[in-house]
Amino acid sequence: MVYEIREFGTLQNNDLQRIIMAYKIPLFQLNFDEAEEKAVVEILRSKWISMGPQSQALEEKFAKMLGSNHAAAMANCTAALHLALLALDVKEGDEVLCPSLSFAATVNCIKYVGATPRFCDVESLEKPTISIDQIKANFSEKTKAIIVMHYAGHPCNMDAIMRFANEKNIPVIEDACHAPLSEWNGKKLGTIGAIGCYSFFSNKNISTGEGGMLITDDAKIYEKVKLLRSHGMTTMSFERSKGHATAYDIVELGYNYRLDDIRASIGLVQLEKLPSDLAKRKFVREWYLKELENMSSIVVPFANNTDFSSNYVFTINLVDSDYEKRDALRNFMHENGIQTSVHYPAIHRFSIYQNLPADLPITEYVCDNTLTLPMYGNLSKEEVSFICDTLKKGIQHVFG
Repeated sequence: MVYEIREFGTLQNNDLQRIIMAYKIPLFQLNFDEAEEKAVVEILRSKWISMGPQSQALEEKFAKMLGSNHAAAMANCTAALHLALLALDVKEGDEVLCPSLSFAATVNCIKYVGATPRFCDVESLEKPTISIDQIKANFSEKTKAIIVMHYAGHPCNMDAIMRFANEKNIPVIEDACHAPLSEWNGKKLGTIGAIGCYSFFSNKNISTGEGGMLITDDAKIYEKVKLLRSHGMTTMSFERSKGHATAYDIVELGYNYRLDDIRASIGLVQLEKLPSDLAKRKFVREWYLKELENMSSIVVPFANNTDFSSNYVFTINLVDSDYEKRDALRNFMHENGIQTSVHYPAIHRFSIYQNLPADLPITEYVCDNTLTLPMYGNLSKEEVSFICDTLKKGIQHVFG
């Protein structure tokens, strides 16, 4: 297959819509086939579609793959993060240290429990994960938890973070949405802190459309999360349907954060596919690194990371740039049929959080100058070469 790189031009709205509908190379590709279809059909025929045996099987398989004692399936990762904070008794008047470079749910969950986010800058363009120095600088007597986010499937500096957290007796929640099976020094991300939270959103490594998982080794946290996940009920409807219980009590104010068995059945298939998909993504990343080496105009985050990674996304950070140049480069890529994205806008810049203190120069530079390139297991070496050639031509055109 031969791709032609077109010269950059000004895009009108109708042109952009046409290009979006006709990308030669999309940002991601859903890893679905007949196996997911078969799993859903079997569940529909079973006549039990809400949380039940498939959800339990997914929890058990996920916990085993991660090496965790307990796993609780969730409606989404936002629910997992919310319940993680509730299980740790974080409440109004408390503060939680967190990154701004993440999806908004990482911080919204702090507001859900009435606590205050304390934004921490990232380490560098090379490692855009929460900085241990910033964690120390923002720590106070009000700090009741730390949320870290393993960006793009690559680890935060968990040795230093856990050492400080243990000194201060402060629990760490790992937002591992990008990082199923990713590792830090041989440990699975999400299993290092008190609680790990994962996403099964449609564009994640494990996709069920909506869904998530919370893992922990702490039995008390697990029991509390299970209770809060389903209205604070002492028994589940599936248990009652099997005659294991005939009544229930409501002992806490809970939520409806359950995962249904339709999505759980898809999740089980996705878990089976995950190791082989991550193995293919490893090759894709290696192709990118080879194509982009020695480019002084960009920084590839985590280029020297040797720990196993899920490689959820592949990002670059532009050097000596600004958001207008970054967006012009995105338009060039789109005009040539390559879908890109930005992971992420800075959370502290959103209207709801602008009243909070935030001196985050590295985060702001990254958010203005990062570009997410296509990443999925079925990308070919030829396609990666075309993406990188287009990127180089786009940088030359925009930056001169």
